[in-house]
Amino acid sequence: MTTGPNRILDDFARLMTDAAGAAQGVRSEVETALRAQAERVLNTMDVVQREEFEAVRDMAAKARDENDALSARLDALEKRLAALEGTPKPKAPRRKSTGTSKSA
Repeated sequence: MTTGPNRILDDFARLMTDAAGAAQGVRSEVETALRAQAERVLNTMDVVQREEFEAVRDMAAKARDENDALSARLDALEKRLAALEGTPKPKAPRRKSTGTSKSA
């Protein structure tokens, strides 16, 4: 058994080690409780999860790319059809003029 100042220092070191371990345990419990509470709040707010958001974002990007490809394909087919028919692409119908001049 140690005596004197060495024993006091050993006891103090042991006390600090125990206190540090207890503080670590309390910290872990507080983090777990806060995480659970935050999760409950987010669930009641009906917030989408990151994984779901990223999946939908990827699907939208893929759909946009497919739409662009189909649009380009349609334009090419319309040009080809117009060339085969020998007529220009039809224009939108013109509206009649609503001017003030009257024909007799």
